[in-house]
Formats: sequence, C-alpha cells, structure tokens
Amino acid sequence: MTTTALEAFISNVVSHTQGRCDSADCVLALAPAMLELIDKAATFLGPQHYLSNPEHYARNLVYNAPDASFSLYVLVWLPGQWTPVHDHGSWGVVGVIEGVLEERNYVRISSDTGADEGIELARGGVLLLGRGAVTSFVPNPDHIHVTGVPSDRPRAVSLHLYGRMMTSFNTYDVFAGTRSRATLESP
Repeated sequence: MTTTALEAFISNVVSHTQGRCDSADCVLALAPAMLELIDKAATFLGPQHYLSNPEHYARNLVYNAPDASFSLYVLVWLPGQWTPVHDHGSWGVVGVIEGVLEERNYVRISSDTGADEGIELARGGVLLLGRGAVTSFVPNPDHIHVTGVPSDRPRAVSLHLYGRMMTSFNTYDVFAGTRSRATLESP
C-alpha cells in the first residue's frame, strides 16, 4: 500500500505530539514537513478544501486528530479578507499554497497578568508569505497578529497545522486594550 503525502504528514505529526513535545521542538520538527506537504497539496486536497466565503475568510477542515492533539485546515482568503487581531493558545505551522498571505504582528508591551483588560499592544513587523513559504508560532508569549489579503491582491490559500483542536482563540481590541474569547463554528 502506498502512503499518501497527507498520511505521511499526519503520521509525522502524531509521532511528535504523542510525547507532548515542547512547542518550539514541535514547530522545529514539523516546519520542514509542512514545506514538503504544501508542494504536494494537489495530490490530497479536493474542491471542498478550496471553498471560499464572500463575507470572511473560510476554514476548510482537512484533519482533526481523534485525541484533540492537533488539527489541520485549509484557509481561503479572498481579496480584502482579514482575521481579527488574535492569538492561538497553541503552537502552529502554516504553509502558503497559493497567493501571498500578509501577516501583521503585534507585540505586548504590558505585562501579561492574565486579565482581559489593560492589555497594551504595539504594532510590530509585517511578513509577506508567498507561495511555498512556511512560518510557525509558539504560545507563551502568544503570537499576536492579524492575517489576511489586501483588497488589491488575488486570493491566497494556506494550510494551517495547530497543536490542538482550533475551536477558539483570543481576539484583541488594540485601541480599547481588551482581550476576549472567540469560539469558532465547526467546519
């Protein structure tokens, strides 16, 4: 039996997450695997993974681990679609399959007291992630950013591996200095 690229990737992720590896070690091990996987995306992604939504970016489930240790999604970004400013509460690895995904980072300049108010964020750098690019993040400190596609660029498609079931995350109101929990609909 031939193992598909997706099956091999999932097996690799399972081998690294079963021991609940350190977040930095997980992304270090899995970023090269993501690089290989996005080159083979056409062999395992179907039309259902490229569905878009005219109202907001679309999340299309590829795989949820039965033990909730990781999840894999294709995100489709139409021109002008952005996430809110958010973190993940997890480690993650992202690969770009199509287009250019823009990531605008934020830096926490107040101490993290665990409170949902009094959070001071400053704008940080910008990453332009073109086809074939891979990036990663770890929690603690949380990777706070906004991601999307400016209205003058074509659609982008990205593959997102998260170190948990991605059903919620924190969003930030930069001007009010607040954080709140957002719950995602199941795909």
